[in-house]
Amino acid sequence: MRAVIIGASGGVGRALVDHLAARANIEAIHAFARQELDWAHSKVRSGQLDLLDEASIASAAASVADEGPPDLVFVATGILSEGAELQPEKSFRKQDRAAFERVFAINTIGPALIAKHFIPIMPRQNRAVFAALSARVGSISDNRLGGWHAYRASKAALNMLIKNYAIEQSRRNEQFIAVSLHPGTVDTALSKPFQGNVPDAQLFTPEKSAGAMLDVIDQLTPADSGNSFDWAGKPIPA
Repeated sequence: MRAVIIGASGGVGRALVDHLAARANIEAIHAFARQELDWAHSKVRSGQLDLLDEASIASAAASVADEGPPDLVFVATGILSEGAELQPEKSFRKQDRAAFERVFAINTIGPALIAKHFIPIMPRQNRAVFAALSARVGSISDNRLGGWHAYRASKAALNMLIKNYAIEQSRRNEQFIAVSLHPGTVDTALSKPFQGNVPDAQLFTPEKSAGAMLDVIDQLTPADSGNSFDWAGKPIPA
């Protein structure tokens, strides 16, 4: 089995690489980040990919294709805040065009371009999984609090894209699976400013979250394709 992790420099991405490298059935892992990283694992091939640069995405996909089709492509990237200029909005009055463009570029458009270039190099027969980090707050029907407009909307849009890919690829490979995954609240830079009200038992290490999501992926069937699941494997409503 061959795997691709996009966003390998992040807490969850790095933990995903470590978990996969420890698995006996994994032949190779292509770990992409904006800057190539050093890895102690002989299975890991480090590569450069800028989520905001489609040419770098295309180049990364071509480099993977040269070694063989990946059975798993996991997009482990995302943005929630970025300094004082980009914070989750508590009111619609705080909405800002630049913030929306930045959040959608990373949370929605980036994964879409990953899909554009990586899904075509995935197996046309046999099991293949395309997964992307989403968030429970991307659920429209489960929205009870409002706010966080750009982030919620970007994740809801990502979930719709995943559904689209599942429908489209099912016509080409009946064993293709596309899913979005909620990792829980993970102790990473993304969640750090918002951990104050999170009970210790609900704050996961990247290692725990990554392992749990890979366990979920292991149990997925084509009937699950197009849906969103949390770290425990429970479906998240659209």
